[in-house]
Amino acid sequence: MNEVIQLIRQHRSIRKFTNTPLTGEQIEAIVDAAQMAPTSAHMQPFSIIGVTDQELRKKIAEHSENPWIAECGYFFIFCADFHRMMLAAGPDYQDKMSRNLNYSYFYQTSVLSAALALQNANLAAQSMGLGAVIIGGINSALPELDEWVDLPDFVIPLVGLAVGVPDEFPEQKPRLPRSAVFFENQYDRDLKAQVEAYDREIKEYYGARTNNKQKASWSGKFISMLDRDLPLGGYTEYVKSKGFDLK
Repeated sequence: MNEVIQLIRQHRSIRKFTNTPLTGEQIEAIVDAAQMAPTSAHMQPFSIIGVTDQELRKKIAEHSENPWIAECGYFFIFCADFHRMMLAAGPDYQDKMSRNLNYSYFYQTSVLSAALALQNANLAAQSMGLGAVIIGGINSALPELDEWVDLPDFVIPLVGLAVGVPDEFPEQKPRLPRSAVFFENQYDRDLKAQVEAYDREIKEYYGARTNNKQKASWSGKFISMLDRDLPLGGYTEYVKSKGFDLK
């Protein structure tokens, strides 16, 4: 097994960091790695915002209920971004372009591109002995977050990445069995036994881990989440307000 695969298999989310800022060289290496991620038609429809202002980091941490944003060595925000493309086109093309950007294909492409860049950045940080945690919860700080970092139309913050020198080494969370994720030639619709076995494994993991023990199963957590009225309509309206009236 080569070093890259070993690094991937060692992944853990780190939420506790020493009080050590990242160096400029480390930040540049992480961003360079992110930019090398592939994108459809080489569109590169993402941007990265590094948040160095400590007061701003505290506000994002408080509004999103993710304290490690304020405590890590460096905080990155990965955004979907078609603003550069609109600027390059000029006013004669922008109306037709903005209508075409309403197709969900382009929004999906920008989200996927940002996700690939995010994972490259995450692996680059890990390869340097740093720890990181991916934070989708920054969306809880919207719409204020949009104003704080002064985002134009067609730019949407998707996810954060808190990076720093790790001050913990948590147990690794078990993944779904390969047989429940990987299929050849056609989807396997009979997955109940694999999910039930995985639920038992996750219950054992949550009950035995060092911190934040809980009584929960994988399916139980997400059934509970999706079996209630979720206050997510505001996020849909926010996406539309940024120019993506998806169709």
